[in-house]
Amino acid sequence: MREAKLVKPNKSRLLCLLDLLNKETDEQHPMTIAEIADRLKQEGFPCGWKSVRNDIDQLISNGVDVVCNKGRELQCFIGDRELELVELKMLVDAVQASRFISAKKSRQLIDKLAAFASVHQAEQLNRHLYIDKQTKTTNERVFYIADLLYAAIRDKTKIMFKYYEYNSRKQKEYKHNKQIYIFSPYAMLWNSDCYYVLGYSDNHGKVITFRVDRIAVPETSDEPAVPAPEGFDPSTYTRGVFQMYNGSEQDVTLKCENTVMKSIIDRFGEDVETSVVDEEHFTARVHVSASPTFFGWVFGFAGKMKITAPESVADEYIRLARLEAEKPD
Repeated sequence: MREAKLVKPNKSRLLCLLDLLNKETDEQHPMTIAEIADRLKQEGFPCGWKSVRNDIDQLISNGVDVVCNKGRELQCFIGDRELELVELKMLVDAVQASRFISAKKSRQLIDKLAAFASVHQAEQLNRHLYIDKQTKTTNERVFYIADLLYAAIRDKTKIMFKYYEYNSRKQKEYKHNKQIYIFSPYAMLWNSDCYYVLGYSDNHGKVITFRVDRIAVPETSDEPAVPAPEGFDPSTYTRGVFQMYNGSEQDVTLKCENTVMKSIIDRFGEDVETSVVDEEHFTARVHVSASPTFFGWVFGFAGKMKITAPESVADEYIRLARLEAEKPD
């Protein structure tokens, strides 16, 4: 019996066809029209070769990239997708490596990313990227805290929260006896694979940063945020403040061996101000927070980097280094 001419594809069948092509086909795994028709029948949509072909033409006319290879049997598969496989692989690696995403949330996100690929491609998303799982946050609410912070930045309102750190027994402990922080967020920062929020703290009376994954019980406020200082540049702050420790911000000159140029660029970017001293050394002028964390970073280069100016910062570095050396074992 001849199949009746299909005037308008059944919408439910069309969606079922689109779902089938998305999930089970790619360039290496096409399906013939006969195979597609058989699968649609299994889903409760009896149809023949002509109906399937009409439905595919309908998808193509609506912008779906269905590729049909002509041969002994017409084979079809989804071509371009919202995200290419190589892009999905990079996103999976980023999710796995990110410290601010918990292990549980990482698995959930990777499962969702896999939905953008065919079932055959999804197998390739089982990445073997080594990460130190101990560095993953255990704060499952970090996504929702970040969303609240972004909303406060957009609405220019204050937020309130408690903040915790860890005591010597590795137990979470609220700072300053469960103090409530009143905070005007300006920007979110990403530094050393950690998420920070930058803004004005009423409690401190200045601009500081907080680790997002250590914020607890945040609440929004109807009170307007304290405006950011004129000319305030979050990117400059990010480059200058090492590990988000507070200190006096100032320009510092470093005399370095040529071998540490890559570390200077990694930390301060390619536009960092440098000049050649001799065949083995160069100087770098950088804007930093002159804090113990910065001094520790310099010390880590084992003499290949020295602070030459200003004199006050160089003297403070020497003083702290001597105090460290004089500590009893």
